[in-house]
Amino acid sequence: MSDDTTLLKRRFNALGRNAPLFYDQPVHLVRGEGVWVEDSDGRRYLDAYNNVPHVGHCHPHVVEAIARQSAILNLHTRYLHETVVEYAERLTAKFAGPLDTAMFTCSGTESNELALRIARFATGKSGIIVSDFSYHGNSATLAPLTTAFPVIEAFPAFARKVVVPDPRHDAVGLSDDELAERHAEQVADAVRSLQDDGYGVAALLVDTFFANEGLPDPVPGYVTRAVDIVRAAGGMFICDEVQAGFGRTGDAMWGHELSQVVPDIVTLGKPMGNGHPLAGVIAPNELVSDFQLASTYFNTFGGNPVSAAAGMAVLDVLEQEQLQHNAQSVGSHVQRGLQGLMAKHPIIAGVRGRGLFFGIELVDNTGAPATATTKRLVNLMRDRGVLLSRIGRHDNVLKMRPPLVFNTENADLLLSILDDALGSL
Repeated sequence: MSDDTTLLKRRFNALGRNAPLFYDQPVHLVRGEGVWVEDSDGRRYLDAYNNVPHVGHCHPHVVEAIARQSAILNLHTRYLHETVVEYAERLTAKFAGPLDTAMFTCSGTESNELALRIARFATGKSGIIVSDFSYHGNSATLAPLTTAFPVIEAFPAFARKVVVPDPRHDAVGLSDDELAERHAEQVADAVRSLQDDGYGVAALLVDTFFANEGLPDPVPGYVTRAVDIVRAAGGMFICDEVQAGFGRTGDAMWGHELSQVVPDIVTLGKPMGNGHPLAGVIAPNELVSDFQLASTYFNTFGGNPVSAAAGMAVLDVLEQEQLQHNAQSVGSHVQRGLQGLMAKHPIIAGVRGRGLFFGIELVDNTGAPATATTKRLVNLMRDRGVLLSRIGRHDNVLKMRPPLVFNTENADLLLSILDDALGSL
């Protein structure tokens, strides 16, 4: 029995037989640097998937900041600390004016749970609207709202789900304006339904980049109309920036900026601490302060001095290495390369995404989603030394979301190996 087989058996026994693992043959990773990770046999893999190490695996500036603060003080969050306050000031300065106050948590789930509590408190309503293919967390409130994969909880009576527009599939004979209006009307229907059932509308909770939904091309005006409808009913717009935030799209620091809408509340997670468990909620000071007065909120570990040091270091690297600009320029290079692959491989129905968050939609020779083939391709890429995944309603969109230090040389390697793997199909 190999070491990895033994470790897998131990994992089944210690963590449960169905704890999620990527790939048909799981990868036993032991170290990482930049956009590279290495397995227990010393084989290197190009990481084209993980947004947690946002500024690169084990970035020395982040590692040093965590180690330095760990050696000085780490405690819970109910003491004054300069680094914690400075980090909140620097982070909120990157948002539009009303979004000027931070509440720190440890995960995106906690952030979205807290945001929903705040919205329900502020509106006095309980109704929630999500997309019909989304994931925002695994708490007792958020797990039932999950529509992207199976959960044991039933979809709640206080919630409604809406289909977001995908011009590649929905725009038959429709202009952008007509498509936006048609899908915004679903939001209006959801609002009316929640009101009729006595829940009212507390919030619309979406990721405006619609990552889990498969990175559909944006439809100008859709998000604005949806948000206007919700606000007119007294509800709030919560934007989940766990995947699209911190410059990943290249053209903006935050995904919602691409829709020209300022959310009422923003939630943050994964990339915020470059792997250190740091997440947060950004909202107007008056809203946060009123909630704090009505309901004591604290988080033992969220935003502690070491977490704040990690978050501060991530902002340092983003600024000093101009990683948002890198996401824009390298992302454009990748898009051109993927367009070239689409011209060569009929299985590619479309190129999706923006910046360093991109994908390709795969279909069979009848035009139907190539779900099984997409899974096979993910594993073929793993075998060739590239890590990526898949998303979308039919799991047929190849998902690529590398650390922001991904460069054109890395991109060309990815494109070359992807070309080879597609050819082998």
